[in-house]
Amino acid sequence: MLSARQLFLQHQAQTTDFPLLLEIERAEGVYMYGPNGEKYLDMISGIGVSNVGHRHPKVLKAITDQLDKYLHLMVYGELVQAPPAQLAHALAQTLPAGLDNVYFVSSGSEAVEGACKLAKRFTGRTELVAFDKAYHGSTQGALSLNGSESFKQSFRPLLPDVRHIRHNHEQELAQITTRTAAVILETVQGEAGVRVPSKTYLQKLRARCTEVGALLVLDEIQCGFGRTGTFWAFEQFGVVPDILTCAKGMGGGMPIGAFISRQEIMHSFKNDPMLGHITTFGGHPVSCAASLATLQILQEENLIEQVAAKAARFKEKLVHPAIKEIRNCGLMMAVEFDSFAVLKAVIDTAILKGVLTDWFLFCDQSMRIAPPLTITEAEIDHACAVVLEAIEENIRF
Repeated sequence: MLSARQLFLQHQAQTTDFPLLLEIERAEGVYMYGPNGEKYLDMISGIGVSNVGHRHPKVLKAITDQLDKYLHLMVYGELVQAPPAQLAHALAQTLPAGLDNVYFVSSGSEAVEGACKLAKRFTGRTELVAFDKAYHGSTQGALSLNGSESFKQSFRPLLPDVRHIRHNHEQELAQITTRTAAVILETVQGEAGVRVPSKTYLQKLRARCTEVGALLVLDEIQCGFGRTGTFWAFEQFGVVPDILTCAKGMGGGMPIGAFISRQEIMHSFKNDPMLGHITTFGGHPVSCAASLATLQILQEENLIEQVAAKAARFKEKLVHPAIKEIRNCGLMMAVEFDSFAVLKAVIDTAILKGVLTDWFLFCDQSMRIAPPLTITEAEIDHACAVVLEAIEENIRF
């Protein structure tokens, strides 16, 4: 009988020649466990997914309760089902008035695809504006918006009429014109290494979009659902998007995404053509039940209110000459080193010591820290101690 590792290597498609190859048998809270007693403190939450930790009891109960009722019934939007309807209502309660129409999908990439289609359909325009070092997903439309040519060059031709401008550069906002259907921006850039725009910049971007009739799409796939210390990151900037995308942390570990807009905009999908966006598994009842439980956990257990203090503790503990800078927006953090070679050695040593971290696609000299929001002070202290030990073992001053 082949082992899981052998099956993984022989039959599961690989995307690098050096996968981590950590074999995980179970997970609970902030920890993942291997088959031979290995224990790993998860400092990246499955890349921003497990905001309420692995297998939160309330998420598990919501899933099992729904399993006793029904699973998939019909493609999106045809049957009245309580889980997506209740989740849509709950999401609307977290948002400014008007952002009250939710289209559920299965992933962040699909949320971005739907948002861009919606913007084109509503405005009748074709140009999309995105940013340098942006990351919005890997499907061909979302990939067209990404801001790294190295990730795109092998897949061209991609979506036409996409313009990229520099992030946080006010003078380039003039490139947003009456040809522009939408500007899509991560409220906090993730794969660029946690880059936070100035409040003034984001407000001027909002004003420019309004001036020329372009829609502002804010991508909160990584930074939403409490990660930055407010339920939505855009709450900290005094702006409201026309379309909002979310995924990752919204599912409590289940696959789900959404794009959200005003009814006036979303209703564009009803005609010319009708069924303007279709998804088979979007709004899956089990994923929606898990997402609603996740939303309620974040609110009822005051996890979002604890984010700032926990982030401050990380910054207080992670002090070393090898650490050049720590950038963060809440518990979305980037710890800067001199180079990828230095960082990779630290990451590998930390994993051997039971702490899992990672780097960023477009900023490979920075360590990603994005633990479950449920992480305790003692767990933060332990994680930081291990990272500092790993630094000491690999860097000599």
